[in-house]
Amino acid sequence: MKPKAAAPPRVWQRMLSGRRLDLADPSPFDIEISDIAHGLARVARWNGQTSGAHAFSVAQHSVLVEEIAGLADPALSPAGRLAALLHDAPEYVVGDMISPFKALVGGEYKVVEARLQAAIHLRFGLPADRAASLTEAIKAADRVAAFFEATELAGFTANEAAKYFGRPRGLHREQLALEPWPTAEAEQRFLARFAALVEALAPPTVSA
Repeated sequence: MKPKAAAPPRVWQRMLSGRRLDLADPSPFDIEISDIAHGLARVARWNGQTSGAHAFSVAQHSVLVEEIAGLADPALSPAGRLAALLHDAPEYVVGDMISPFKALVGGEYKVVEARLQAAIHLRFGLPADRAASLTEAIKAADRVAAFFEATELAGFTANEAAKYFGRPRGLHREQLALEPWPTAEAEQRFLARFAALVEALAPPTVSA
């Protein structure tokens, strides 16, 4: 008698919305912004190694990156700003893996992350793949955010942060909200920015 084949591993997660998201083949129809906001508000940046009464969440980081992208390019479209807000959205499923660990894990993590990012984009009316120029703009804003988070919250010296993230130009700490928000506030602020950007994306209604 042949040994019984092992059942395939579960590769989906059930969300609080009731959706069941398949990590191997994520469908845009199983993605809800409420799940993203809820998850990101509970994922800590820097593995939680930040100062303050609250963790600095990925939701707050996402709002920060979108704000920096807009300050760097005031002409950035609502679609571009929405892409910036959602740049770390896959982390509501896979968590915020710090860069040193990503370097150790290698490419498979990036494949899963890219699948999730494409599905998230499609769910909210964005192209599955970002234009190279937009990707670079978001990466630049992400590096600026990382510099200020590192120096203000994570214990890096300015020289150390500059070595890894570059030294920001034209932006000052006083312009940015870096005091960590409580979880509920981070979730609501993320949702508020999402709603504002989606509204800005909507075509104007024509009066009869």
